[in-house]
Amino acid sequence: MLYFIIFFVFLLGLIIGSFLNCLIWRLHKKESMLGRSYCPKCLKKIAWHDNIPILSFVFLMGKCRHCKKAISWQYPLVELTTGVLFVLAFVVNIQYPISNIHTISNIQYPLSNLSTFYFLLSTLKYWFVIAIMIIIFIYDLRWYLILDIITIPACVIVFLLNLLLGFSLWNLLISGIIGSSFFLFQFIVSKGKWIGGGDIRLGLLMGIILGWPQVILAIFLGYFIGSIVGIGLIISKKKHLGSQVPLGIFLSTSTIIVLFWGQEILNWYLNLIT
Repeated sequence: MLYFIIFFVFLLGLIIGSFLNCLIWRLHKKESMLGRSYCPKCLKKIAWHDNIPILSFVFLMGKCRHCKKAISWQYPLVELTTGVLFVLAFVVNIQYPISNIHTISNIQYPLSNLSTFYFLLSTLKYWFVIAIMIIIFIYDLRWYLILDIITIPACVIVFLLNLLLGFSLWNLLISGIIGSSFFLFQFIVSKGKWIGGGDIRLGLLMGIILGWPQVILAIFLGYFIGSIVGIGLIISKKKHLGSQVPLGIFLSTSTIIVLFWGQEILNWYLNLIT
């Protein structure tokens, strides 16, 4: 039964990944989400059987049925990544020990239902954060932009979810301020040359998602990953010193890593230095 549920969660992730691909493109083109999907190259409407996650890409051999032009690898990769991360979130949360559940102030739940409530709400939060970070990753990778229409509503939704999950109000507020202030300081000092305004809102979102002290770990890890990738690009001569690099792709990656394994990484580090 558990394997059947995991398979269903994977399929759900593939479907959400397909939706995210469509959302990312239509946000870029400033189009409504209403209406059928279409090929971005020949603009022909895509039939339902050509829009099945992963399978359609394989059956069509990565080409549009109408214009025969290549379909971006972004589409199957986003679908597959979303599916895998959805399953990982499900597994991580279903194994979450009841003793670690936060105390939910002023809300009374029957004891027998508490673990189920926490599991469902926490899994929903993980799925939502995964979807948001994938949007930020792809959009910043392709167009060097982090959209406020994504980050600001996400801040509100995750803030409410974390309150229901028992996170301290002050912890969320302080970590959100720390996350946004870190990037705001750089923005002011560089007069907007080092980072964009979208990074400030992303920092706020990271703080609200992760809380203190995980937000610090995510920022450090994001810059560490970015430095490694940047050095590799310079060595391979694909970038040069001073080239613009989309910081959002590294921060979104580090946010997901810390969401899953933040406490384990912190424990490892503290044991290392003590």
